[in-house]
Amino acid sequence: MNHKTMTILILEDEIPAYQKLVSHLVTFFGEPVLHDWSRSVSEGEKFLVENTYDFILSDIQLLDGISFDLFNRIKVESPIIFCSAHDDYLFQAFNTNGIAYILKPYSREDFKKALEKYQSLFKQGTYNSLDNTTINALKSAIQQGQDEYKKRFVIKRSKGIQLLNVVDISLLAASGDFCVATDSFGKTHPILEKIGVLTKQMNPKKFFRINRSQIIHIEYIETIENHFKNRLLIQLKGVKEKVMTSSSTTSDFRKWIEQ
Repeated sequence: MNHKTMTILILEDEIPAYQKLVSHLVTFFGEPVLHDWSRSVSEGEKFLVENTYDFILSDIQLLDGISFDLFNRIKVESPIIFCSAHDDYLFQAFNTNGIAYILKPYSREDFKKALEKYQSLFKQGTYNSLDNTTINALKSAIQQGQDEYKKRFVIKRSKGIQLLNVVDISLLAASGDFCVATDSFGKTHPILEKIGVLTKQMNPKKFFRINRSQIIHIEYIETIENHFKNRLLIQLKGVKEKVMTSSSTTSDFRKWIEQ
């Protein structure tokens, strides 16, 4: 297919992620490609009612819901490449159903492989459009993944074992090869996991990694102040020192707290 006659729909609520997709498209095809862009289910629905597309690049979480709901409502024959931060459960579900899926943060090579998968399926005539049964299986996989987020930690102390409920954690901070959890009462607890492992275990609706070494709980944010170099100072309940977003996470953090 001549890409100069192609039209693509991009469903992505995050502006930097959208810009990254466009950049990868330009790199892959060697020049700009005609496309429409929507950040919401409602706007995406209008695009799909009024247009047909050669393929769709879609995040799962949009500003007003999940893209699966959009594909439930409108029968889409176009191939869809999903780009999302949802991991294990969803990744397995996509692979089982033969759908191209790029896990955020993805590289240019990941993107290239996904587009090549789309092209080969298209040329062979073996692309199966997304049906409601498949969509519901994927929605179920998301729910299963959400059910698997960490609910409590077992803390070993000299007097025995203590349980720390995740809902009570205000801050998780890296400390060498392990982390320290501070609860809303200001008490600290050692957790024998690295910050990268904990990031994947915590529910992203409640917890946000504001910099390389700290994860905060949205329910214990008391104040947020602007700081220099596009950073934010955050006061958390039970934590004496204010914590700070990195300049690279501030934009995503602002969107996260408005969800």
